[in-house]
Amino acid sequence: MRVAIAGAGAVGRSVAQALLATGHRVLLIERDRPHFRPELVPDADWMLADACELDALRKAGIDTCDVVMAATGDDKSNLVFALLSKTEFSVPRVVARVNDPDNQWLFAQPWGVDVAVSTPTAVASAVEAAVTVGQVVRLMTLQQGQGSIIELTLAPDSPLAGSPVSAVALPSGAALLAIFRAGTVLTPEPGLALRGGDELVLAAAAGVEDAVRRLLRGD
Repeated sequence: MRVAIAGAGAVGRSVAQALLATGHRVLLIERDRPHFRPELVPDADWMLADACELDALRKAGIDTCDVVMAATGDDKSNLVFALLSKTEFSVPRVVARVNDPDNQWLFAQPWGVDVAVSTPTAVASAVEAAVTVGQVVRLMTLQQGQGSIIELTLAPDSPLAGSPVSAVALPSGAALLAIFRAGTVLTPEPGLALRGGDELVLAAAAGVEDAVRRLLRGD
């Protein structure tokens, strides 16, 4: 997979390193000379250019990318890069970093964004998941709010504890993706018995999320 990342600051470099480690090809586009440091991620391709300019994106071959990520520290730049990538170069998947949570509403399909990543929101979810047992926590929003990834840590007295996975009657539009137990990832096989302390990770469409929450809480 070929991925282009606009912004070679700490966030862009970290994402690039993670993608390179799993065998993907990465292009880092950076407009500020002080941040243009190929020696920090030597396995990536680098381009000194403004990712908000059409000519620069043509030279970068954005139309050959499977995914692009807007990772600059400026929301306006991230939105312009996302919009150009989607509308001018038909990139299949556009991921954009949200720096100011107040701008979250802009990072949606009209601006070419498929997935918006907000660091404050992600951190808040991580903190909530770490301290909350028996409550459903939203980890990620999918497709501009059309669905989400949610997580629940089963309390020891949960009505689901001791029941097999097959007994969890999820509504249509929801799926159990994985179970985390004592540092191990378990496939949700029908005969697997749930235990208190299990972390259930599910995907749910927006229209059924409330029903999933009620089911998992035992309401």
